[in-house]
Amino acid sequence: MEIILLKNVGRLGSLGEKVAVRAGYGRNYLIPYGYAVPATAANLEAFEARRAELEAEAAEHLDAARTRAERIEGMSFTIARKAGEQGRLFGSVGAGDIAEAVTAAGFALTKQEVRLPSGPIRAAGEYEVTLHLHPEVNTTIKVDVVPED
Repeated sequence: MEIILLKNVGRLGSLGEKVAVRAGYGRNYLIPYGYAVPATAANLEAFEARRAELEAEAAEHLDAARTRAERIEGMSFTIARKAGEQGRLFGSVGAGDIAEAVTAAGFALTKQEVRLPSGPIRAAGEYEVTLHLHPEVNTTIKVDVVPED
């Protein structure tokens, strides 16, 4: 199935590219969520008419993500959790917990933007966490997990 991308899609392509994808991926994910349209002659013409508008919108999203990244870059957030004597947590600190702590500090963040490649944090300590704010914008913050008294 050939589609025209309306947004940048990681590992697939960027705005305006005509790409071939499996039918199920295009029909069930890309098209319903507004990432793409089928590559028909009518859609090609409609896309070319809206290209400037879509590119301006994409640039606006990129600028907003860069601004958010500059504001939050290198900041440190503390999360308190119950822990045993050796610092092992009773439970874990996941992406949702980190997003809540950052949001409580005044920065809008969703748990989908938090990247924890080695899984949830299960021990007290200081960790660097990557935030994926846009396909082209990543930043890091420090998360200090401390034992709760």
